Amino acid sequence: MIENNELAMNIESRLSFEEFRKEVLHDYRLACDSREISLLARKEVLTGKAKFGIFGDGKEVAQIAMSKYFQPGDFRSGYYRDQTVAFATGIATPEQFFSQLYADPNLENDPFSAGRQMNSHFATPNLDKDGNWLNLTAMKNSAADMAPTAGQMPRALGLAYASKIFREVETLHELKGLSENGNEICFATIGDASTSEGHFWETMNAAGVLQVPLAVFVWDDGYGISVPRKYQTTKNSISAALEGFRKTDGSNGFDIYNVKGWDYAGMCEVFEAAIRKIRETHIPALFHVEEITQPQGHSTSGSHERYKSKERLSWEKEFDCNLKMRSWILENALCDEATLVEIEANAKTKAQDARKQAWEKYITPIKSQVQEFITLAGTVTAVAGVEEEVVNKNIRELQANREPQRRDILKAAAAILNRHRHLSNEPALQALQHYYQRYLLEQKDNYNSFLHATGVNDVLNVPVVPATYDDDSITLNGYEILNKYFDQLFTNNSKVFAFGEDVGKIGDVNQAFAGLQQKHGKLRIADTGIRELTIIGQGIGMALRGLRPIAEIQYLDYLLYGLQPLSDDVATLQYRTKGGQHCPIIVRTRGHRLEGIWHSGSPMGMIINSLRGIHVCVPRNMVQAAGMYNTLLQANEPALVIESLNGYRLKEKLPANLETYTVPLGIPEVLKEGTDVTIVTYGSTTRVVEDAIVTLEEMGVSCELIDVQTLLPFDINHDIVKSLQKTNRILFVDEDVPGGATAYMFQQVMEKQGGYRWLDVAPRTLSAQAHRPAYGTDGDYFSKPNPEDVVSVVMNMMEE
Repeated sequence: MIENNELAMNIESRLSFEEFRKEVLHDYRLACDSREISLLARKEVLTGKAKFGIFGDGKEVAQIAMSKYFQPGDFRSGYYRDQTVAFATGIATPEQFFSQLYADPNLENDPFSAGRQMNSHFATPNLDKDGNWLNLTAMKNSAADMAPTAGQMPRALGLAYASKIFREVETLHELKGLSENGNEICFATIGDASTSEGHFWETMNAAGVLQVPLAVFVWDDGYGISVPRKYQTTKNSISAALEGFRKTDGSNGFDIYNVKGWDYAGMCEVFEAAIRKIRETHIPALFHVEEITQPQGHSTSGSHERYKSKERLSWEKEFDCNLKMRSWILENALCDEATLVEIEANAKTKAQDARKQAWEKYITPIKSQVQEFITLAGTVTAVAGVEEEVVNKNIRELQANREPQRRDILKAAAAILNRHRHLSNEPALQALQHYYQRYLLEQKDNYNSFLHATGVNDVLNVPVVPATYDDDSITLNGYEILNKYFDQLFTNNSKVFAFGEDVGKIGDVNQAFAGLQQKHGKLRIADTGIRELTIIGQGIGMALRGLRPIAEIQYLDYLLYGLQPLSDDVATLQYRTKGGQHCPIIVRTRGHRLEGIWHSGSPMGMIINSLRGIHVCVPRNMVQAAGMYNTLLQANEPALVIESLNGYRLKEKLPANLETYTVPLGIPEVLKEGTDVTIVTYGSTTRVVEDAIVTLEEMGVSCELIDVQTLLPFDINHDIVKSLQKTNRILFVDEDVPGGATAYMFQQVMEKQGGYRWLDVAPRTLSAQAHRPAYGTDGDYFSKPNPEDVVSVVMNMMEE
């Protein structure tokens, strides 16, 4: 006779088994769905409906096992084969996947990038249009994907580091919508070949030092495109190569786990315990997921049969993760063959339905526009003097195009309009012209918008608050003004954090943070290792999670180490998510004049041309710098602030409203009015020009001196050309290489502002030499512009 409690246990056991069985079949269904989507999507590329495809086939089971432990509040920083992760976590639907594959510019159809990124580039929003942070703890979050290999790693460090900050800094505990006591994990995924990148190694080292909740999953399929792993990785194994990083008792480091990518049960067992440990202890971990396959090869651009042996291809078929999971289900009697066949058939239908729905949403508005064009073009044929065959040819070609694109419509309209410019006053051609202009304008929103934030998130909308001074305002060294500013800032804004090399204990190399770590704590103002790449990544991740990091690069020359994530990730973020994701990182550095090749950098041309999408501030003094920080902290956009190295010990008056006054970005400041020549400059060369002007005034030349203040944005109200209208002469001065930022300023004023119309003499640029500056005082004098150079150029202009 069965006792009541034993009966209850049996019932509970049966229920538990039934739930387990349902979960397994749900996961297998998801694996089949994702596989069919990969297969169908490849066909869409090969038939020309999509331009390029790269898919996650062969990684389905591993990604499903990982995603089971991905919770609301967690962040993903992955790469372009994570489609199954996106489906399993609910971040993406199959239909959205196809919409992105077709480059659908409708944000409702492709909510990740509005058609601006290739497939499997996912993103979730973090701010609303009113500048309010969303409840990130209630969402499964994804940092916006990008294609550069290992580019996802630096920001992954920052996303995980933010959890450490949220857990250990008490003043942040009230920010419930951003974190739940730092329990959030960053899940980083990467292909095995990309672990050869320095980004990976620097990130892993920093994670081991900082002890942050970072879970790194390495999908190891044995190849980097066509190059076998043995040519990529020491010891032919990334986990073996990293063995010295393994955490042991009394050490930092990270845990290392090895699993097989086809072993569903084994991965679930390892991942469950390991992820729980990461969440509780903040000890990072590396999961080396081995024996992954890639059934369709690297991408649609080539065939893996060209470089894989028959034996390897045969092995990959046998160890396909979906087939292995299927066999495991049958072996454990979790369902019968017929059930699995039905699941597999339904997966094909789901993929076809998702593809069809996405394609209809993509093509229907285009076909509607084609019809509108054909109607308008048809009326043009009735106009006297029109070349009917030209019009009809363009109509026929569009009618015959089964998969027209927006450019096809515009090209057809332009062909007709350009051929009949002499009839532009005819009503039919005017109607076609209006249609063409309207359609062009619509496409600018689709393809050329959101390089920067809008509305309250836009730094250009921050109110201007001029600096005020008391009668008894004291005069301080520049670094002392910054020190007072940062002290007030950190006292009143708990979201602000600063970190970098020598920032903490000694208060940065120029003492702007002197004594502030002791006052505000080691996490608020922190030292880092010499690792500029992940200093930037640390700031990116923190900014994505609602904090306001000031990431310091000690000298401008060293920005090169961190330029890649700034250029590829931060600068493009607003654009590639069409305003959906914001990263208000502030990068603080110092540069321009000093003595020597490696600490005198002013590579502004490189910076402004690689960081479009980031504001570039070039203050001439520290009061101005403080005002720029205030402006930036009231908006939600990224910026680079380059303080003048030789300005820290210059005397400046302390504003009474140091903490609240703002410097508007994109608005030049006229430092001295004049009538003979306009001199445009910024940063340290401002003082060089000021010295030269003393001599020029003695020689009877009246100079108007303009400090542009920011290079991005640049003179948004065209104030410089107003000065040129008065002086009819202009000189651009800086200490970048010839053709660098001076050429940029020249183009902005001469071309964009139409300054050429007001010239009496040829405009000039004066920059540094093409080589790096030589060491020593004389090296500086002969390498970069000096007052005598300015005087000589201006006098030549006056005598021309």
